[in-house]
Amino acid sequence: MAPRPALQMRWHRPLPIPAFSIALSGYFRHEVGRKLCNDQCPMHRNAVVVMEAARAAGLAIEVVEHADETRTAIEAAQAVGVEVGAIVKSLVFAVGESSKGDGEIVVALVSGSNQLDERKLAAAAGARKAWRIDAHAVRDATGFAVGGIPPFGYPVPLRMFIDPDLMKHVVVWAAAGTPNHVFGSAPDDLATATGAIVADLAKAAS
Repeated sequence: MAPRPALQMRWHRPLPIPAFSIALSGYFRHEVGRKLCNDQCPMHRNAVVVMEAARAAGLAIEVVEHADETRTAIEAAQAVGVEVGAIVKSLVFAVGESSKGDGEIVVALVSGSNQLDERKLAAAAGARKAWRIDAHAVRDATGFAVGGIPPFGYPVPLRMFIDPDLMKHVVVWAAAGTPNHVFGSAPDDLATATGAIVADLAKAAS
């Protein structure tokens, strides 16, 4: 079997960049050999929306573009070169008194190594139930398609909840609007930028 070609990656860097962001990019470029993208590299409009939303929230991010899609936490972890637990899954659910109603759309930021417990999400949101919504409703609520949902950049603010297991990592990685774009952030900074409430969201191991 022919060897798989090396992943092709490029960076989209906003300016100016805080010292933390510079240190972050330098560390990971050294460790996994990412390529810094210059001003001539076009960036997907969704990634631009995410970068602008991050900046508006006081968070400077560097978006990394991968040649291969990273629709799952495992794929993202392999592409970035980190453990699955450091990947942020932005899961869009509805919460309310009954799944037969419209409910309130909320976002759960869950560690890639965990599964979301819908009952815990409902409790964190002060609702009786939480339920998954379809892909069309996800796009309507967030402006992004499943597989590339970022933790911010939505048409209207949504209530956010974050898995405490993400807070154990120095850096976590989230989608930046498409299955090919990701960005890294300190979890505390991500929680502050999104206004996310830290809540136990993980399903207990069986």
